[in-house]
Amino acid sequence: MIGVIRFPGTNCDQDVFNWIEYKNHKAQFIWHLDQFDIHQFKALVLPGGFSYGDYLRSGALAARSPVMNSVKEFAQSGKPVLGICNGFQILCEAGLLPGALVQNENRRFIDDWTPLKLENKSWWSSDLKVDSKINIPIAHGDGRYYISSEELQKITDNQQIWLRYEKNPNGSVADIAGVMNEQKNVAGLMPHPERALFDWMGSKDGWGFL
Repeated sequence: MIGVIRFPGTNCDQDVFNWIEYKNHKAQFIWHLDQFDIHQFKALVLPGGFSYGDYLRSGALAARSPVMNSVKEFAQSGKPVLGICNGFQILCEAGLLPGALVQNENRRFIDDWTPLKLENKSWWSSDLKVDSKINIPIAHGDGRYYISSEELQKITDNQQIWLRYEKNPNGSVADIAGVMNEQKNVAGLMPHPERALFDWMGSKDGWGFL
């Protein structure tokens, strides 16, 4: 069973739920006020959206929701956790991933397709080879990845950079589109693989994830 965490303002939850089931896994929604037994699930996904209306900072309020106590326990046990777009922001705000997501360099919301390169493998991209070129969509206003030069060197040396933009759309440091934690079980990315599963969606490249 893969848990899908829902916060007020989450709007990609059903898409993620369907994606999980298309990939022949069972999915179950988990509400932001609930805590859960970490042994019930084999993985967790935090979908995209605008949790708490993106007040304060994107993901900042969601990162302090009761459910995150269980998410942290789950991650610390070594089980896989994925954050997509707003989910990535939440994982950074919760300290489960390095760096932060800030306003796009052009200060505008970007909704577009973007080519990516897979830098390092993770549990979530086991069907893709390193250096794979993929094309999946982005939709964010606060998607510019920021990290200090010292921390950038650290995550580079530890092979924690998961994905890079081929054409940087938002000003992210080192073209970073996705990162992992040191243990490689927690991962986050700004693009939306669940929106690129079939030809009629525009691309099937999201199928290589999960």
